[in-house]
Amino acid sequence: MGADTAEISDLIARCALRDRQAFRTLYGRTSAKLFGVTLRILRDRSEAEEALQEVYVKIWQRADRYVPGGYSPISWLVAVARNHALDVLRARKPQSDDLDLALDVADAGPDPEQAAADRGERSRIDNCLGQLDGEKADAVRGAYLDGYSYEELSARHKVPLNTMRTWLRRSLLKLRECLSA
Repeated sequence: MGADTAEISDLIARCALRDRQAFRTLYGRTSAKLFGVTLRILRDRSEAEEALQEVYVKIWQRADRYVPGGYSPISWLVAVARNHALDVLRARKPQSDDLDLALDVADAGPDPEQAAADRGERSRIDNCLGQLDGEKADAVRGAYLDGYSYEELSARHKVPLNTMRTWLRRSLLKLRECLSA
């Protein structure tokens, strides 16, 4: 078990003992990844942010259910986030089997003005990602849009884990700079 894995496992165990500082640390270390998971599934930023808060409530309440050695702690956290996001997704669908009622439900999509704003924002993000080195942009997409772990990305790009962390940290700083310009 790597140092990162051992630390996250320890944080979960301390959460089971209701250690609030451990919970804050766990949130700080894992929330970006779990947000990526919820966002990828829900495809709506505000809904993903709300789901993320609910995920951490579940983690706090169920930390005693994590069994070290069974799954990696990150896999367990991702499973909690994934399952909750899928539950939210299922709850979106009309509960009625009556096709006429289902068709009468108003389109929940954004209005044209919001859609245009979203496209503009997406275009800015794509433009800023395009300014990153190809491998680094791919790593950012993998971590924050596709929910891959740092370990998975370091194996995929054949670089050491700490190198991947450095890539992501520096890339996020460049993206923040680009987006705020």
